[in-house]
Amino acid sequence: MSRARPAAVAGLFYPADPATLAAEVDALLAAAPAGPPAKALIAPHAGYRYSGPIAARAYRRLAPVTRVVLLGPCHRVAVRGLAAPAWPAFATPLGDVPVDAEALARIAGLPGVHTFDATHAQEHALEVHLPFLQRALGAFSVVPLVVGEAPPAQVAAVIDALWGGPETAILVSSDLSHFLAYEAAQVADAATCAAIEALDAGPLDGYAACGHRPLAGLLATARRRGMAVETLDLRSSGDTAGDRQRVVGYGAWALHEAA
Repeated sequence: MSRARPAAVAGLFYPADPATLAAEVDALLAAAPAGPPAKALIAPHAGYRYSGPIAARAYRRLAPVTRVVLLGPCHRVAVRGLAAPAWPAFATPLGDVPVDAEALARIAGLPGVHTFDATHAQEHALEVHLPFLQRALGAFSVVPLVVGEAPPAQVAAVIDALWGGPETAILVSSDLSHFLAYEAAQVADAATCAAIEALDAGPLDGYAACGHRPLAGLLATARRRGMAVETLDLRSSGDTAGDRQRVVGYGAWALHEAA
């Protein structure tokens, strides 16, 4: 396949005009505080007006890498295991991001990994991160994986295989609670935050975080590697651009390798 995967949610989740998109992302990044770079990040994937300020907190901790392993949940087409794309690149209004074919070949034989374009075609959970990465990194390649029904050990094995060195960052895409009242969401999301800080995926399910499966794999890897977790932000759409009757929770975390 020679063409890039077309952007599916440009003009919906983020601006379709390249100049407007670049300016919006740059403003969000400029408003987020800097800090020590992290090996792995957790960031939300809603429309930028809702979760962009929270996501920018994570991207400001992105090291100057040349490859990003990007894992997120499926919202459109269900999948078992971890789905890789056949597309050689992913398009955004800012240009094409090349897919790391060598990295995908390296994990092709691992349990649960297969190629399934249908689950990628309309999926926003990976796409919305790409413009942020493009503005933060410039040139880089991506390893995009949609994670469906997969046990934590299966996801962790893939993350380990792609861990690499200082050239590679791991990014898990997940929102938190969905459509609770503002105060109830605060309680639920605080519990999810505590579980992430403890590197304990046990309490996490689809009600706590839509990306709980890739999260579980990352947390298992992080626990085994003795990583430290830093909470960067924890808010909801009730704090950014929505009402407080039915909110969606968002958080950002940085995971640091042991010295």
